[in-house]
Amino acid sequence: MSSMTPDDTAPENAARRTGMITALGAVPVLIVGTVFLMGLGGDPDTTSIDNEQTTATTSPVFIDANATNTPASSITPTTVTPTTFMPTTTVAPAATVLEAPLKQPIDPPLDPRGHEDHVEIGGIAIPKLGIDTPLLEGIRLTTLDNGPGHWPGSAMPGEVGNVVVAGHRTSHDAPFRDLDQLVAGDVVEFTTAAGLIEYTVTGTQIVDPDAIWIVDPTDTPTATLFACHPPGSTRQRIVVNLELS
Repeated sequence: MSSMTPDDTAPENAARRTGMITALGAVPVLIVGTVFLMGLGGDPDTTSIDNEQTTATTSPVFIDANATNTPASSITPTTVTPTTFMPTTTVAPAATVLEAPLKQPIDPPLDPRGHEDHVEIGGIAIPKLGIDTPLLEGIRLTTLDNGPGHWPGSAMPGEVGNVVVAGHRTSHDAPFRDLDQLVAGDVVEFTTAAGLIEYTVTGTQIVDPDAIWIVDPTDTPTATLFACHPPGSTRQRIVVNLELS
């Protein structure tokens, strides 16, 4: 019996090594493929079911080449209805709705005669007093000399909060001259881009000039009109309180 030389065994050993490398190389490919499918969000069980449902095995049909006008095969094809998997919907708890913070009026200006831009934000009408005039933004005298002024930072007409408006009583057309004639039930109308907003007088009061609390925000739609009192004096203030009609 002749012995095998290294040259005789080399091809066989090479074949074995190639087979082992090929087998080992298939393992990481399989692992990578599985991870990729799962990375797409597919449940492994769901993925295998989908593959089974979308693969149909059909037996071959042999047709006689010599047949003419042969009716179609009576074999009824099997229809596979795909199963629709509905995703699980998780209902989040209702969000807590926070109320908007009350608007805070600015502090009284330290320079009451300082410059303010002329900004008209709407109109104010007091039918009982025959008043119908533009409503301006600002409370410096340079603004009030042109008409009633809305206190910046206070609520706008129609909003929740306190709409604060100041005006002259004895000068510059004196729009608030007869403010003391208003009584509960009288009407004050504001006009803005939102339309006509009506407020009803609830009462009047006389306060000292340092009663800054009259401009405080409220948690309901209210309004406050004020002016110097008595007419021609700055000793006190007359305040008219209103609520949204």
